[in-house]
Amino acid sequence: MSKIQIDWIDAMGFETEMDGHKITIDAGEQVGGLGRGPKPKPFMLLALGGCAAMDVRSILKKMRVEFDDFRIGVSGELTDEHPKHYTSMHLTFEFWGKDLTKNLKKIEKAVNLSDERYCGVSAVYKKAMEVTSEIILHENVDVS
Repeated sequence: MSKIQIDWIDAMGFETEMDGHKITIDAGEQVGGLGRGPKPKPFMLLALGGCAAMDVRSILKKMRVEFDDFRIGVSGELTDEHPKHYTSMHLTFEFWGKDLTKNLKKIEKAVNLSDERYCGVSAVYKKAMEVTSEIILHENVDVS
């Protein structure tokens, strides 16, 4: 069983410790917070992107697919009415390096394995919303 404790600091600020790392969440000043940390809802985007990133990196390493850089962008559509929640999320997997086109099938397989088998966050989110993805390759492009 996983468990965390969230302690009130003051105003709308809260703090927790996860895996030995302190995390502060807060609301914006317009709703009584002091803006000392991110709001909680975007952590849902982080959870999905982080889960997928670690899966894909691990799978591609096992497949011996080399790349110079890798980034995942995650966007989510929120409802306008309360309770505000995400109605969809989209992941963009971007890779930089050489010979990426020849490894596209392996990259697609890694993304699909994460989405369909390994990422528990994606499995839960798909029960509540649409989760889509795309892959963008930057072949032989300088990362800097």
